[in-house]
Amino acid sequence: MKIIPAKDYQDLSRKAANIISAQVILKPESVIGLATGTTPIGAYSQLIEWYKKGDVDFSQMRTYNLDEYRGLEHDDPQSYHYFMNDKFFNHINIDPNNVHVPDGANPNIEEACTTYDDMIEEAGFCDLQLLGIGNNGHIGFNEPDTAFSKGTHCVDLTESTIQANARLFEKAEDVPRQAYTMGVQTIMMARSILVVASGAAKADAVYDMCFGPVTPQVPASILQLHTNCVVVADGEALARCSY
Repeated sequence: MKIIPAKDYQDLSRKAANIISAQVILKPESVIGLATGTTPIGAYSQLIEWYKKGDVDFSQMRTYNLDEYRGLEHDDPQSYHYFMNDKFFNHINIDPNNVHVPDGANPNIEEACTTYDDMIEEAGFCDLQLLGIGNNGHIGFNEPDTAFSKGTHCVDLTESTIQANARLFEKAEDVPRQAYTMGVQTIMMARSILVVASGAAKADAVYDMCFGPVTPQVPASILQLHTNCVVVADGEALARCSY
């Protein structure tokens, strides 16, 4: 794993956006895996700024998001469909037909998961997968477990994840208890991976991801086995790391 330190959140966002834009500029038809959460927002904002300047063209890019809450309609303001449109897609020239997010509105778990896996496989898997990391080491919504997950599946969210996401809802009781998520095996099929992490709350998870044992109890730790994984993190997130 290559660790790129950032001075602050703005610097982190710019460096992450540089990596994503370089991928799209060099290969306009790139398949990019995207993430939600607060940490990637700065990178999306930077990419939007560069698009408006004419520095990057997203018209041929195809995207596959990591996850989606189960039970939310696509236009629900709390859904990740809505988040991605609001924070990124509505502000660039991506073809709406090239945007893919797990179908949280589909109550049929097997159908929703199989359909998404088929789409990703048909696309040839991701050229670049963007990841955040949860306080408990989760990637996507792959929570600590006894084994690494494979394809897209439905997960029961842990209480720590529910509480971490509660700030985005009116109250914690409104946070969905399940989500569809791309599996760890699918994430590892990406040809390159970019992890972004910010803040002291992520310090333990970042250390475990980069230097701890590879274990499904810390899903992100499997990224140590990837041949092209870059971590961009600020000083607080890297507080426990020597690099």
